[in-house]
Amino acid sequence: MRERLPHEIVASLLAGLTAFVGGNALHLPPWAIFLSWAGVFLLGGPRRDRAVRLWCAMPAGSAFALVIVLVERHAGAAFGEGQAARNAFQALVILLVNTALMYAGRLGLLVPGMFLGFASYFATFFGGFGYDAGNPWAAWLCVVAMNALGPVFAHLSTLLTFPVPAASPRADAPVTRADAA
Repeated sequence: MRERLPHEIVASLLAGLTAFVGGNALHLPPWAIFLSWAGVFLLGGPRRDRAVRLWCAMPAGSAFALVIVLVERHAGAAFGEGQAARNAFQALVILLVNTALMYAGRLGLLVPGMFLGFASYFATFFGGFGYDAGNPWAAWLCVVAMNALGPVFAHLSTLLTFPVPAASPRADAPVTRADAA
């Protein structure tokens, strides 16, 4: 396939558009688009089945991260009030929930996408992004929405290059040494 517009130009224009998606009153995390956009290409490029895989995996990963935040918020002092006790409790919660995430991801080979959703959630929540910074549920909604746009941007980044199929050799064209090899 030959591109009428270079992919680098199209992808850069789309990347610039994320400033308008995230830079509004809702304070959405535009970088979450880039993570899932990259995830599509890590899976081999834009295709519907790959997008669906990420659309299933990333919210699940974000949900596991949400569980960690909720447990930490409601029971973070279970081992005591000191920082070491809080850190020990948080380590235990992460160990248990992350193990569950990785086993759940094996069911549909979703671990990479779940990890991207998991990391996106933490960056959104602890980065203060979302329409209600500090609200675990608002962070989850915002990151799921923004991660969902990544496969769309990946598809657009190839579609808007206006690809042209490469010309196939004519049947009456002479055979060269390169063709014979």
